[in-house]
Amino acid sequence: MAARRAPNKSINTQLQKGRKSTQRERLLTGMVAATNKGGYTAATVSEVIAHAGVSRPTFYDYFADRDECFVACAQEVRSRLAAEVRRAVQERAPEDALAGAIETLVAFAVAEPAQARFLMREVLAGTAAALDVRDQGITEIAQLIDRVSGRAPTEQSLPDLPVAVAIGAVQRLIGSRLRRGERALGTMLEDLLGWSQSYARPTRAHRWHTLSATGTIAPSPFLPATPARAPVRLGPGRPRLPEDEVAENHRGRIMFATAQAIAERGYAAATIADITKLAGVDGRAFYRLFVDKQEAFDAVYERGLQQTLASAAHAYFAVDGWPQRIWEVLRVMTQSAQANPVGAHLGLLAAYAVSPAAAQRVDDSRTAFTIFLQEGYRHEQTISEPSALTLEAIAGGVFEIFYRDAREHASSDTAGLLPHVAYLCLTPFMGPKKTELFIDEKLSGKRNRRVQRGAASPTRAPAGSRGRDTARTT
Repeated sequence: MAARRAPNKSINTQLQKGRKSTQRERLLTGMVAATNKGGYTAATVSEVIAHAGVSRPTFYDYFADRDECFVACAQEVRSRLAAEVRRAVQERAPEDALAGAIETLVAFAVAEPAQARFLMREVLAGTAAALDVRDQGITEIAQLIDRVSGRAPTEQSLPDLPVAVAIGAVQRLIGSRLRRGERALGTMLEDLLGWSQSYARPTRAHRWHTLSATGTIAPSPFLPATPARAPVRLGPGRPRLPEDEVAENHRGRIMFATAQAIAERGYAAATIADITKLAGVDGRAFYRLFVDKQEAFDAVYERGLQQTLASAAHAYFAVDGWPQRIWEVLRVMTQSAQANPVGAHLGLLAAYAVSPAAAQRVDDSRTAFTIFLQEGYRHEQTISEPSALTLEAIAGGVFEIFYRDAREHASSDTAGLLPHVAYLCLTPFMGPKKTELFIDEKLSGKRNRRVQRGAASPTRAPAGSRGRDTARTT
């Protein structure tokens, strides 16, 4: 492998070297410092100018508001990282393009931890424009890798997985570790390269490189028969119900309204007035049940997470065989996300904007998912023993798929992504060929098995299911 080129000196390094910086550069540096210190919500104009050492009028000479500065900072770091990745990938053999990009991501994080943390983690809490910067940067890197690796011979073995998902997963892992204060990131590289290489197969046999919905997946018997709804509004006048029942009715309506308001307007823009109007209650009812908007969001998030985990665990233990168990867990997850896009939006997007603690819960739920992968080590078809970091990378890839799908809710067909997500999870343990055979058998119905332990037959298809062909599975 060609020697890695060190990243360009960042704004912070240039300041340390004594190079006279512009005031704009100082403001961008201040935004990175303020955001990394307290998260997006704490990165106010006052905090930014305090870190930058400039006046408030100077800030407004360059930026209209905090969000414009935040997006500009994301663009600056993204451009610098993209230049490093481009240089590294173009110097590599076609078959090493993805490996070169992963090496560069790790090297950038080692050399510029503040900049890397901002782009790879803290940007997730920003506005839609900031998320666009993050996602477009990943897409550009993926397109570069595809152009370079496309020059490889058809018999050359290359990772058969969506490159943007792989890059997004690596960034999630790096960002989480930087937020925890870890600095020995170079130790991740070998495991990350091993993870990506576990999907390698001749390019002529590639099938999973492009992320797309595949067929109509039969509804999981472990989903609720009907989608959750807000409680019915109570009639006018004083309700003839016990006080605790009235409070529970109001609580349920407020929680559903909180989810709807945040999904429609974003966490920062949604107000308690918006929530109470949607819920059909007054402010007094809200404050009797919740301290503030964040506590209402926390209640919504925790209920959704617990319901999903309970359904996934039920599905996991209801069938025999580890690959089959993973399939059933992922069927619940993909169909739950499609049936409840508002909940998926809150859990994968809005939570980062609420608070650092809420963002940490997203990381914790990603770690919890790896528990379902642990049994893979004992599976008889295991061809290798993936590292613990590989399990984290798999989970990061799964969350990246769901995240991207949640951002594209207008065209979402999440349930149809089940084969792709299953391939991502199973391949590092079983290898590409055996994993593909298992998935094809599931799709063709050759491995039909009666789900045990009294699972009821579903009465509906997941909401929004469209399907592009007639393939079915149980």
